[in-house]
Amino acid sequence: MNCSIDCELFLFLFNISVMYCSSECKRAAWEQYHRVLCLGPSREDPDHPINKLQDAWRNVHYPPETSSIMLMARMVAVVKQAQDKGRWQRLFSHFCSRAANEQEEIAHKLLGEKFQGQLALLRNLLTTALYDDYLSQWFTPEGFRSLFALVGTNGQGIGTSSLSQWVHACDALELPHQQREQLDAFIDQLYKDIDKETGDFLNCEGSGLYLLQSSCNHSCVPNAEASFPDNNFLLHLSALSDIRPGEEICISYLDCCQRDRSRHSRHKILRENYLFVCSCQKCMSQMDDADVTSEDEDEGEGETEGDDMEDEMTDV
Repeated sequence: MNCSIDCELFLFLFNISVMYCSSECKRAAWEQYHRVLCLGPSREDPDHPINKLQDAWRNVHYPPETSSIMLMARMVAVVKQAQDKGRWQRLFSHFCSRAANEQEEIAHKLLGEKFQGQLALLRNLLTTALYDDYLSQWFTPEGFRSLFALVGTNGQGIGTSSLSQWVHACDALELPHQQREQLDAFIDQLYKDIDKETGDFLNCEGSGLYLLQSSCNHSCVPNAEASFPDNNFLLHLSALSDIRPGEEICISYLDCCQRDRSRHSRHKILRENYLFVCSCQKCMSQMDDADVTSEDEDEGEGETEGDDMEDEMTDV
Protein backbone atom coordinates (compact mmCIF):
# COMPACT_ATOMS: atom_id res chain seq x y z
CA MET A 1 0.00 0.00 0.00
CA ASN A 2 1.42 3.37 -0.97
CA CYS A 3 1.48 6.12 1.61
CA SER A 4 -0.06 9.33 0.34
CA ILE A 5 0.80 11.29 3.48
CA ASP A 6 3.32 14.10 3.19
CA CYS A 7 5.51 13.04 6.10
CA GLU A 8 7.20 16.45 6.19
CA LEU A 9 4.03 18.21 7.31
CA PHE A 10 3.63 16.55 10.66
CA LEU A 11 5.37 14.75 13.47
CA PHE A 12 3.59 12.43 15.87
CA LEU A 13 4.36 9.95 18.59
CA PHE A 14 2.36 7.00 19.89
CA ASN A 15 2.49 6.24 23.61
CA ILE A 16 2.40 2.47 23.08
CA SER A 17 4.82 1.69 20.26
CA VAL A 18 6.14 3.00 16.99
CA MET A 19 3.75 2.11 14.16
CA TYR A 20 3.69 2.99 10.48
CA CYS A 21 0.93 3.04 7.88
CA SER A 22 3.15 1.45 5.23
CA SER A 23 6.69 0.32 4.50
CA GLU A 24 7.17 3.59 2.61
CA CYS A 25 6.28 5.60 5.69
CA LYS A 26 8.56 3.42 7.84
CA ARG A 27 11.46 4.00 5.46
CA ALA A 28 10.76 7.74 5.42
CA ALA A 29 10.83 7.81 9.24
CA TRP A 30 14.22 6.07 9.27
CA GLU A 31 15.61 8.57 6.81
CA GLN A 32 14.03 11.56 8.53
CA TYR A 33 14.66 11.08 12.28
CA HIS A 34 14.63 7.48 13.51
CA ARG A 35 18.35 6.80 13.04
CA VAL A 36 19.04 9.30 15.82
CA LEU A 37 16.31 8.06 18.16
CA CYS A 38 16.54 4.30 17.53
CA LEU A 39 17.49 2.52 20.76
CA GLY A 40 18.16 -0.85 19.17
CA PRO A 41 19.45 -3.35 21.75
CA SER A 42 19.41 -0.58 24.39
CA ARG A 43 15.60 -0.37 24.41
CA GLU A 44 15.40 -1.95 27.87
CA ASP A 45 18.54 -0.24 29.21
CA PRO A 46 17.42 2.17 31.99
CA ASP A 47 20.73 4.02 31.74
CA HIS A 48 20.35 4.92 28.06
CA PRO A 49 20.07 8.75 27.85
CA ILE A 50 16.76 8.66 25.94
CA ASN A 51 15.23 6.17 28.39
CA LYS A 52 16.39 8.35 31.28
CA LEU A 53 14.77 11.37 29.58
CA GLN A 54 11.45 9.55 29.24
CA ASP A 55 11.55 8.26 32.81
CA ALA A 56 12.27 11.75 34.15
CA TRP A 57 9.29 13.16 32.26
CA ARG A 58 7.00 10.42 33.60
CA ASN A 59 8.08 11.31 37.12
CA VAL A 60 7.25 15.02 36.81
CA HIS A 61 4.19 14.76 34.56
CA TYR A 62 0.71 13.67 35.55
CA PRO A 63 -0.60 11.34 34.28
CA PRO A 64 2.47 9.40 33.05
CA GLU A 65 3.07 9.84 29.32
CA THR A 66 6.03 10.65 27.12
CA SER A 67 4.54 12.13 23.96
CA SER A 68 5.35 15.76 24.81
CA ILE A 69 9.01 15.34 25.72
CA MET A 70 9.60 12.86 22.89
CA LEU A 71 7.99 15.20 20.40
CA MET A 72 10.70 17.68 21.36
CA ALA A 73 13.31 14.94 20.97
CA ARG A 74 11.94 14.10 17.53
CA MET A 75 12.21 17.75 16.45
CA VAL A 76 15.87 17.73 17.45
CA ALA A 77 16.42 14.39 15.70
CA VAL A 78 14.85 15.63 12.45
CA VAL A 79 17.24 18.59 12.31
CA LYS A 80 20.25 16.46 13.29
CA GLN A 81 19.57 14.00 10.44
CA ALA A 82 18.60 16.58 7.82
CA GLN A 83 20.98 17.55 5.06
CA ASP A 84 19.28 20.95 4.84
CA LYS A 85 19.08 21.77 8.53
CA GLY A 86 18.08 25.38 7.89
CA ARG A 87 14.98 24.27 5.99
CA TRP A 88 13.68 22.35 8.98
CA GLN A 89 14.46 25.19 11.34
CA ARG A 90 12.43 27.50 9.13
CA LEU A 91 9.58 24.99 9.12
CA PHE A 92 9.52 24.83 12.91
CA SER A 93 9.66 28.63 13.06
CA HIS A 94 6.11 28.67 11.67
CA PHE A 95 4.92 27.42 15.05
CA CYS A 96 4.48 29.85 17.92
CA SER A 97 7.33 29.34 20.39
CA ARG A 98 6.74 32.02 22.97
CA ALA A 99 7.58 30.95 26.48
CA ALA A 100 5.59 33.90 27.79
CA ASN A 101 3.33 36.69 26.70
CA GLU A 102 5.04 39.70 28.24
CA GLN A 103 2.24 42.08 27.23
CA GLU A 104 -0.26 40.11 29.32
CA GLU A 105 2.41 39.07 31.85
CA ILE A 106 1.49 35.41 31.62
CA ALA A 107 3.63 32.31 31.17
CA HIS A 108 2.87 28.73 30.21
CA LYS A 109 1.68 26.88 33.32
CA LEU A 110 4.60 24.43 33.36
CA LEU A 111 7.21 27.17 33.07
CA GLY A 112 6.60 28.72 36.47
CA GLU A 113 9.08 28.95 39.32
CA LYS A 114 7.96 25.75 41.05
CA PHE A 115 8.86 23.75 37.94
CA GLN A 116 12.32 25.25 37.42
CA GLY A 117 14.06 22.23 38.96
CA GLN A 118 12.26 19.79 36.70
CA LEU A 119 12.89 21.94 33.64
CA ALA A 120 16.60 22.08 34.41
CA LEU A 121 16.71 18.29 34.82
CA LEU A 122 14.87 17.70 31.53
CA ARG A 123 17.12 20.16 29.70
CA ASN A 124 20.25 18.45 30.99
CA LEU A 125 18.95 15.01 30.00
CA LEU A 126 17.90 16.21 26.54
CA THR A 127 21.34 17.78 26.11
CA THR A 128 23.08 14.55 27.12
CA ALA A 129 20.93 12.49 24.75
CA LEU A 130 20.75 14.69 21.66
CA TYR A 131 23.00 17.77 21.80
CA ASP A 132 23.96 19.19 18.41
CA ASP A 133 26.16 22.24 17.82
CA TYR A 134 23.85 23.46 15.04
CA LEU A 135 20.96 23.57 17.53
CA SER A 136 22.96 24.86 20.48
CA GLN A 137 20.39 27.64 21.09
CA TRP A 138 17.69 25.03 21.76
CA PHE A 139 19.73 23.62 24.64
CA THR A 140 20.19 26.89 26.52
CA PRO A 141 17.75 27.55 29.39
CA GLU A 142 15.91 30.17 27.34
CA GLY A 143 15.89 28.06 24.18
CA PHE A 144 14.62 25.01 26.01
CA ARG A 145 11.80 27.03 27.54
CA SER A 146 10.79 28.23 24.08
CA LEU A 147 10.97 24.69 22.70
CA PHE A 148 8.87 23.50 25.60
CA ALA A 149 6.31 26.25 25.00
CA LEU A 150 6.26 25.50 21.26
CA VAL A 151 5.13 21.93 21.92
CA GLY A 152 2.81 23.00 24.73
CA THR A 153 0.98 25.67 22.75
CA ASN A 154 0.95 23.98 19.33
CA GLY A 155 0.77 20.27 20.08
CA GLN A 156 -2.42 18.59 18.87
CA GLY A 157 -3.62 15.61 20.87
CA ILE A 158 -4.17 12.56 18.68
CA GLY A 159 -7.28 10.75 19.85
CA THR A 160 -8.90 7.86 18.00
CA SER A 161 -9.87 5.64 20.93
CA SER A 162 -13.25 3.95 21.02
CA LEU A 163 -14.35 6.32 23.78
CA SER A 164 -13.42 9.48 21.89
CA GLN A 165 -15.16 8.20 18.77
CA TRP A 166 -18.30 7.36 20.78
CA VAL A 167 -18.35 10.82 22.36
CA HIS A 168 -17.88 12.41 18.94
CA ALA A 169 -20.82 10.38 17.61
CA CYS A 170 -22.92 11.48 20.60
CA ASP A 171 -22.14 15.12 19.83
CA ALA A 172 -23.54 14.63 16.32
CA LEU A 173 -26.89 13.26 17.55
CA GLU A 174 -29.95 15.46 17.11
CA LEU A 175 -31.68 15.25 20.49
CA PRO A 176 -34.36 17.21 22.35
CA HIS A 177 -32.90 19.82 24.68
CA GLN A 178 -33.56 17.84 27.88
CA GLN A 179 -32.06 14.63 26.50
CA ARG A 180 -29.03 16.56 25.23
CA GLU A 181 -28.45 18.01 28.69
CA GLN A 182 -28.77 14.56 30.29
CA LEU A 183 -26.36 12.99 27.80
CA ASP A 184 -23.82 15.82 28.18
CA ALA A 185 -24.02 15.54 31.97
CA PHE A 186 -23.47 11.77 31.75
CA ILE A 187 -20.43 12.18 29.47
CA ASP A 188 -19.02 14.93 31.68
CA GLN A 189 -19.35 12.74 34.78
CA LEU A 190 -17.91 9.76 32.91
CA TYR A 191 -14.76 11.72 32.05
CA LYS A 192 -14.44 12.92 35.64
CA ASP A 193 -14.68 9.35 36.94
CA ILE A 194 -12.19 8.12 34.35
CA ASP A 195 -9.80 10.96 35.17
CA LYS A 196 -9.67 9.84 38.82
CA GLU A 197 -8.51 6.40 37.72
CA THR A 198 -6.42 6.88 34.58
CA GLY A 199 -5.92 10.59 33.88
CA ASP A 200 -6.87 12.67 30.86
CA PHE A 201 -4.79 10.68 28.39
CA LEU A 202 -7.20 7.75 28.11
CA ASN A 203 -8.39 8.89 24.68
CA CYS A 204 -5.22 10.66 23.61
CA GLU A 205 -2.71 8.38 21.92
CA GLY A 206 -0.02 10.94 21.35
CA SER A 207 0.80 14.49 20.35
CA GLY A 208 1.63 15.99 16.98
CA LEU A 209 2.54 19.25 15.25
CA TYR A 210 0.43 20.17 12.22
CA LEU A 211 1.07 23.31 10.20
CA LEU A 212 -2.53 23.84 9.05
CA GLN A 213 -4.12 23.20 12.43
CA SER A 214 -1.58 25.36 14.28
CA SER A 215 -2.31 28.26 11.91
CA CYS A 216 -5.96 28.35 12.99
CA ASN A 217 -6.79 30.82 15.73
CA HIS A 218 -9.11 29.97 18.60
CA SER A 219 -12.75 30.88 19.04
CA CYS A 220 -15.13 29.81 21.80
CA VAL A 221 -17.67 29.52 18.97
CA PRO A 222 -15.55 27.77 16.30
CA ASN A 223 -16.55 27.35 12.68
CA ALA A 224 -14.22 24.37 12.15
CA GLU A 225 -12.75 21.47 14.09
CA ALA A 226 -9.73 19.20 13.88
CA SER A 227 -10.37 15.46 14.07
CA PHE A 228 -8.99 12.04 13.16
CA PRO A 229 -12.03 10.31 11.59
CA ASP A 230 -10.19 7.66 9.59
CA ASN A 231 -6.95 6.89 11.40
CA ASN A 232 -4.49 8.27 13.90
CA PHE A 233 -1.93 9.74 11.51
CA LEU A 234 -4.03 12.02 9.28
CA LEU A 235 -5.68 15.11 10.72
CA HIS A 236 -8.86 16.42 9.11
CA LEU A 237 -9.97 20.04 9.41
CA SER A 238 -13.72 20.17 8.85
CA ALA A 239 -16.20 23.07 8.75
CA LEU A 240 -18.86 23.16 11.47
CA SER A 241 -20.90 25.79 9.63
CA ASP A 242 -20.94 27.64 6.33
CA ILE A 243 -17.77 29.73 5.99
CA ARG A 244 -17.96 32.80 3.79
CA PRO A 245 -15.13 33.77 1.41
CA GLY A 246 -12.59 35.77 3.40
CA GLU A 247 -13.96 34.64 6.77
CA GLU A 248 -11.31 33.46 9.22
CA ILE A 249 -11.27 29.74 9.95
CA CYS A 250 -11.23 29.22 13.72
CA ILE A 251 -11.08 26.08 15.78
CA SER A 252 -11.51 25.75 19.53
CA TYR A 253 -8.57 25.01 21.79
CA LEU A 254 -11.14 24.00 24.43
CA ASP A 255 -13.23 20.85 24.52
CA CYS A 256 -17.03 20.91 24.47
CA CYS A 257 -17.36 20.95 28.26
CA GLN A 258 -14.80 23.73 28.68
CA ARG A 259 -16.54 25.89 26.08
CA ASP A 260 -19.71 25.78 28.19
CA ARG A 261 -17.93 27.20 31.22
CA SER A 262 -17.98 30.83 32.26
CA ARG A 263 -15.91 33.42 30.41
CA HIS A 264 -13.61 33.68 33.43
CA SER A 265 -13.04 29.90 33.47
CA ARG A 266 -12.36 29.76 29.73
CA HIS A 267 -9.88 32.63 29.95
CA LYS A 268 -8.06 30.93 32.83
CA ILE A 269 -7.56 27.75 30.79
CA LEU A 270 -6.45 29.63 27.66
CA ARG A 271 -4.05 31.91 29.55
CA GLU A 272 -2.32 29.00 31.28
CA ASN A 273 -2.10 26.70 28.27
CA TYR A 274 -1.90 28.99 25.24
CA LEU A 275 -0.65 32.35 26.57
CA PHE A 276 -3.41 34.60 25.26
CA VAL A 277 -6.66 36.23 26.30
CA CYS A 278 -9.56 35.36 24.03
CA SER A 279 -11.47 38.18 22.36
CA CYS A 280 -13.84 36.12 20.24
CA GLN A 281 -17.43 37.19 19.69
CA LYS A 282 -18.71 35.07 22.59
CA CYS A 283 -16.13 36.42 25.04
CA MET A 284 -16.73 40.01 23.98
CA SER A 285 -20.47 39.58 24.48
CA GLN A 286 -19.80 38.35 28.04
CA MET A 287 -17.39 41.12 29.02
CA ASP A 288 -19.76 42.42 31.70
CA ASP A 289 -20.21 39.01 33.32
CA ALA A 290 -18.84 38.60 36.83
CA ASP A 291 -15.34 37.13 37.08
CA VAL A 292 -16.43 33.89 38.72
CA THR A 293 -15.59 30.33 37.82
CA SER A 294 -18.14 27.83 36.59
CA GLU A 295 -19.98 25.65 39.10
CA ASP A 296 -18.09 22.51 38.15
CA GLU A 297 -14.78 24.31 38.77
CA ASP A 298 -15.96 25.65 42.13
CA GLU A 299 -16.66 22.09 43.26
CA GLY A 300 -12.91 21.47 43.22
CA GLU A 301 -12.01 24.30 45.58
CA GLY A 302 -11.63 21.83 48.43
CA GLU A 303 -8.86 19.93 46.67
CA THR A 304 -5.58 19.43 48.43
CA GLU A 305 -2.33 21.02 47.38
CA GLY A 306 -1.28 17.69 45.87
CA ASP A 307 -4.44 17.62 43.78
CA ASP A 308 -3.67 21.12 42.53
CA MET A 309 -0.22 19.95 41.44
CA GLU A 310 -1.76 17.04 39.54
CA ASP A 311 -4.26 19.33 37.83
CA GLU A 312 -1.51 21.68 36.70
CA MET A 313 0.52 18.81 35.28
CA THR A 314 -2.32 17.13 33.38
CA ASP A 315 -1.61 18.81 30.03
CA VAL A 316 1.22 20.55 28.31
